Amino acid sequence: MGSGSSTQHHFAFQNAEKAFKAAALIQRWYRRYMARLEMRRRCTWSIFQSIEYSGQQDQVKLHDFFSYLMDHFTPSSHNERDFLNRMFTGGTFPQDSETEKCSDYESVEVPDSYAGPRLSFPLLPDHATALVEAFRLKQQLHARYVLNLLYEAKKHLVQLPNINRVSTCYSEEITVCGDLHGQLDDLIFIFYKNGLPSPERVYVFNGDFVDRGKDSIEILMVLFAFMLVYPKEFHLNRGNHEDHMVNLRYGFTKEVMNKYKIHGKKILRTLQDVFRWLPLATLVDEKVLILHGGVSDTTDLELLDKLDRHKIVSTMRCKTRKESEKQAEEKEKATQTSPAERPVPWFLPQSRSLPSSPLRLSSDEARRAGRSSSIPGSAAPARAELPGQGPRSVDPELQRCRLQAGLRGAGAGESAPLVASSGAAAELLEPTQEEWRQVVDILWSDPMVQEGCKANTVRGGGCYFGPDVTEQLLQKYNLQFLIRSHECKPEGYEFCHSRKVLTIFSASNYYEVGSNRGAYVKLGPALTPHIVQYQANKATYTLTMRQRISRVEESALRALREKLFAHSSELLGEFKKYDAGKTGLITLSDWAAAVESVLHLGLPWRMLRPQLVNSSADNTLEYKSWLGDLAKAQLSRENIQSSLLEKLYRNRSNLETIFRIIDSDHSGFISLDEFRQTWKLFSSHMNIDITDDCICDLARSIDFNKDGHIDINEFLEAFRLVEQSCSEGDASDCPHATDANAGD
Repeated sequence: MGSGSSTQHHFAFQNAEKAFKAAALIQRWYRRYMARLEMRRRCTWSIFQSIEYSGQQDQVKLHDFFSYLMDHFTPSSHNERDFLNRMFTGGTFPQDSETEKCSDYESVEVPDSYAGPRLSFPLLPDHATALVEAFRLKQQLHARYVLNLLYEAKKHLVQLPNINRVSTCYSEEITVCGDLHGQLDDLIFIFYKNGLPSPERVYVFNGDFVDRGKDSIEILMVLFAFMLVYPKEFHLNRGNHEDHMVNLRYGFTKEVMNKYKIHGKKILRTLQDVFRWLPLATLVDEKVLILHGGVSDTTDLELLDKLDRHKIVSTMRCKTRKESEKQAEEKEKATQTSPAERPVPWFLPQSRSLPSSPLRLSSDEARRAGRSSSIPGSAAPARAELPGQGPRSVDPELQRCRLQAGLRGAGAGESAPLVASSGAAAELLEPTQEEWRQVVDILWSDPMVQEGCKANTVRGGGCYFGPDVTEQLLQKYNLQFLIRSHECKPEGYEFCHSRKVLTIFSASNYYEVGSNRGAYVKLGPALTPHIVQYQANKATYTLTMRQRISRVEESALRALREKLFAHSSELLGEFKKYDAGKTGLITLSDWAAAVESVLHLGLPWRMLRPQLVNSSADNTLEYKSWLGDLAKAQLSRENIQSSLLEKLYRNRSNLETIFRIIDSDHSGFISLDEFRQTWKLFSSHMNIDITDDCICDLARSIDFNKDGHIDINEFLEAFRLVEQSCSEGDASDCPHATDANAGD
């Protein structure tokens, strides 16, 4: 018995030892597997975020160019002046007298056949709930109700302070939601999981309601409806995308015009007015500050609380000009600007450096305290000129048309009000540089790990602020922590700065299905943040982690290959610098260095190399063949020659933005005269000798249906034709044109 028992114990010990070894082996393998997945996820995330921020830089650069034209181009006729006025401003706002008469929506009739949701004012909770249900069922709200709701929303917003005060004493908890970006499913999921707004359930939505997603207008209608039903329990902060200039690029303008083809222009004009009245921040129990972007070392909550926020129509441009400059002086100054100093955008056949963005001013240039003087006849405070720009000047008559809040101006056929003191009018209707700077910082900034405060060169606007800047602000105003949004996070939220800054992002699956979770935060009387995460898309629950990461990775790499293809010519030139012997081969480390020097995305190219490059055994790359493979992948989907397709891929977003800027009435068409004057403006700015007849011939040649207007597809075709004629002509006639086969 004793011997048998000992043998059994021996076998049991051996089996246990084998089991432990197997468990350790499985655990080691699993950890390694998860580490690889995490590495792939982080690389994928870096790709999406770098491409997103690169697009924001393009937006700023593009607006810099148009701002430069606005500052330096002197119209030679009333037609050109009217055209510039319509082109560079966001249209006109309804005057108060017009708004009082409610003529904007009362003139719109609702047909008997309309089967969608109907609204009556004042709104009741059932109206807002019915609106959510109607949008869930893909019904569309009639334009009359949209305009009526916007009118009522503005009436409420103008009564609110710049910084809303909210207390946990009167509610069980306060729910703070981040960016939604037109994703209605996320908003509905939040209401389903957390409950609809009520006197006991307070909500704060922290900006960026629109753009990128397909249901931006529906989200706005729901948010405004609940704001009117529960004005003390439902609060909205402005984000950097509540800006008509940003909407031109990121889809909201296009969405509204597609859904409301007849009344879309009126809706957009009204929305532009409503956006500028959105509050800038919310303060919970005087201890938790909620704002969209972040802060800087010069953030002044007292100034933010008292400035006239409706002056900040767009954070893309600060317009603080003196109307007293004479037309003769501006013409003289305009002629003093040498061609070398003039910025030339990348969508035209030359490339020079752009002037510094007004979003990237140094902190010293923005340290001017005080508000605009309201003394009649007083001039605007002196300010330093932007780097790369000459003295600011503008035609007095054009300026009078633009002496309304922000970027708007009187439209064609509309006379601007004359005032006794133009200097006083400018002071009253335009923000100071300091006021504008303060708003830009809280809407565009991001936190960083390092100490200090520096320009946010990745986004092109706002700043990066460190833990010391956060601590300084918290101590100055006796705050506990900040809640901000503005950045997509893989888990939907992220703490930083010793848990003194909380980022909340509520748009799940932002880049791709499975790319990230959404989240919101709940605050009780103790102000302890309770995070709730979710996935609004049911498809994500059927995928394994590996499938989810593989799907997102594939989408990211596809976007990155398109980015690489769009810069094929520049990459070829950079590769040749590393190929001193003209062998057609470069090392993979040189490939990584060259790609980064062209794209400036800050990506781990050596880690991404296996997914992008099929290298040889000696770790070299035949770069011309690799560029050819990139072109084949895109040409398989587009029937355009490679060099022209490259230009279109690189510039399509910019060209669509330009189209919408010129199409100031959002009709979806550019008249032949607008097309002619636009090219005349560009050509005169860059000293390109092109006659009106040539421009008109080009316009007529691309107006395929001969209706006297150019749509977006015809506009892109015009760009293609110009690039084609440029590439087929003498290289001396087309500066900076690159032949993909040069050096063969």
